[in-house]
Amino acid sequence: MASLALQGIIPAIVNPMNSKYEIVLDDLRGYMEWLSKFRIGGVAVNVDTGEGPHLTDEERAQVIGTVASVLKGKIPVIAGVPPASTAQAVKTAIFNKNAGADAFLVFPHPFFFGVPLPPSLPYEYHKAIADATKTPIVLFQLQPALGGYEFTAETLHKLITIPEVIAIKEAMFDALKFSNMLRTLREAPKKITLLTGNDNFIAESLILGAEGALIGFGTVATDMQVEMYEYIRKKKYEDAMEIWNRLLPLVDAVFAPPIRDYRARVKAILAFQGIIENAHVRPPLLDINRDELEKLKQAMVKTGLKVERPVIQI
Repeated sequence: MASLALQGIIPAIVNPMNSKYEIVLDDLRGYMEWLSKFRIGGVAVNVDTGEGPHLTDEERAQVIGTVASVLKGKIPVIAGVPPASTAQAVKTAIFNKNAGADAFLVFPHPFFFGVPLPPSLPYEYHKAIADATKTPIVLFQLQPALGGYEFTAETLHKLITIPEVIAIKEAMFDALKFSNMLRTLREAPKKITLLTGNDNFIAESLILGAEGALIGFGTVATDMQVEMYEYIRKKKYEDAMEIWNRLLPLVDAVFAPPIRDYRARVKAILAFQGIIENAHVRPPLLDINRDELEKLKQAMVKTGLKVERPVIQI
């Protein structure tokens, strides 16, 4: 399974919740049936978009099992492994695998902060997960402002020697750092897949050399993004950029300050389309207000998304 090929648009999915902040599995099932109609390269579950760090083990298992039951092995399921002690991270990874996950997105750990970072620290952490599960791993480079860390070339090259490491999600939201990652991977001891996590320049990342996009924005306007990706693969850049330019008003609305509200905004868009019931997020996150809902509807119209339900529950 360590040879799993990940490419294309890989949406990081939300977890639909009711007014009591409980996951609504029927909503999740319908949402997955809708998403699986598109030519996506996988789905990422229980990650930041899905409020993964705020879920119980039981909820994580229910989400993975529900998604896997809909996708039936036809589309890879990538489950988040939140930062924890090495022993707890291994336990979570084993739990995810048994629930039906095909791969893991291993989140940056606060212990990776600080300079210099001994390459052995992240190496031993990821290797413990790999040795215990023999399951593909996606590394995660995330900007420090969002709780992440920028790997040095030395650290990244050491991590890539772990057989189960097959890809990296790069989310520094910085075009120069993305270009540096491309160079670092070209010099790596083995080839792994570069997945962009930069929702603010998805098309540009793909044109520069990313082989896919593992992103929260990928779960809205998914058909448009898949078409954009396929144009880029065919080197039809003008057609791809025409789609991306249409998407930009929606990107700007979803990732407006404060960024933490992007989860509720994505849920609202899906609720306006009738794909999930409402836009509730689990505290301490806050539901968005009516004014912001109107802004999202306007952005949807500009992008070309149909508003099936003008009023939704918040």
